[in-house]
Amino acid sequence: MVQEGFAYAGGGCDIEPRPVRAKSAFWSSGHTPTLIAAFLYFDLAFMVWVLLGPLAPEIAKTLHLTAAEKGLMVATPTLAGAILRVVNGLLVDRIGPKRSGAISQVIVIAGLLFAWGMGVNSFAGTLALGVILGFAGASFAIALPLASRWYPPEHQGKAMGLAGMGNSGTVLAALFAPTLAKLFGWNAVLGLACIPLSIVFVAYMLMAKDPPNAPAPKRLIEYFEPLKRADAWWFMGFYAVTFGGFVGLAASLTIYFTDQFGLSTVMAGYCTAGCVFAGSLVRPMGGALADAIGGVKTLSAVFVVAALALAGVSGAPTVSTALGLFVMAMLALGAGNGAVFQLVPQRFASEIGVMTGLVGMAGGVGGFYLASSLGIAKQFTGTYQPGFLIFSGLALLAFAGLALVKTRWRNSWAAAEGVRI
Repeated sequence: MVQEGFAYAGGGCDIEPRPVRAKSAFWSSGHTPTLIAAFLYFDLAFMVWVLLGPLAPEIAKTLHLTAAEKGLMVATPTLAGAILRVVNGLLVDRIGPKRSGAISQVIVIAGLLFAWGMGVNSFAGTLALGVILGFAGASFAIALPLASRWYPPEHQGKAMGLAGMGNSGTVLAALFAPTLAKLFGWNAVLGLACIPLSIVFVAYMLMAKDPPNAPAPKRLIEYFEPLKRADAWWFMGFYAVTFGGFVGLAASLTIYFTDQFGLSTVMAGYCTAGCVFAGSLVRPMGGALADAIGGVKTLSAVFVVAALALAGVSGAPTVSTALGLFVMAMLALGAGNGAVFQLVPQRFASEIGVMTGLVGMAGGVGGFYLASSLGIAKQFTGTYQPGFLIFSGLALLAFAGLALVKTRWRNSWAAAEGVRI
């Protein structure tokens, strides 16, 4: 129900009127089948997006890859996904999220089938496959607007968190890919992945529905208008740390546990799955917590905890110590992912499609940096320590940046919006 009166989407000349909605119960305020479809699509897309990570030890043995090549191989899908998120953000606003998601899913399934049938026989081939898997990572810019546009501002944190919990698909990859690779060979895993992807594609087409309040298409140049505002860059920077840390670790931990502690690929996959599950589980909790106490407070705690945990990991002497610290880091980063996307719709409600793409791109770039830097650090220093310490420093830098902008946010666009950040 829409009441009389208006809220405002931003400060200064960026202010524009928007109807104030009466608060309603979460499950009755949106479209549940679409929310479920967005989650399923996101979940399976993320499963294959990081698929090269759990398979990396076996692929490296077959193709005789160096540590730096392994790092670049698992980082390539994150970079491709980062770039394609912007493309998908534009596509969502032009043809709608449902059709955009359908196109992306078909590309990924076809690419995996081709790779399985033809085989991947070189390092260059793994990079080409990584680019195809980037389309799966770009699902972020489709699934989140598909869900978000159905829900009012007071439920954005929960809606985005539940849809975004699809990053739990990385758990499936870590749990099952190493075991299936041992049983059937790592190339067969590429074909086997198409089975659940195809099932989810059918469910998505049946359940998903484009939201009724989609913005009218704009000229191409207008989609990049948010980049003229400093707040867009702040959100991109914060997400580069929270999501970049999450996906970078998800792609790299199987390699880390096998190289650092000599674990089997299956056991390393189980350890990775435990860490990734922690980060995935708390994403909706992070959104809900940000709804309750404010995204700024939530993010402030996230950056401090993540920085301490990653700094501790750099010198962890045992598997159990490293595992505990990784779980702590992933809990913080997962909550941070939900908190960032509690804030973004409050500031850029009318541009949520392209902002999801831009912020998601930054997250992918952060993941590419972390995964590739860990491989480079191992190649040239013999240890992963520099990679972890630098990213810990980036988390502290993000904390300092948030401290600089939070007062302005609360006094300008958050105050005009009437929301708690």
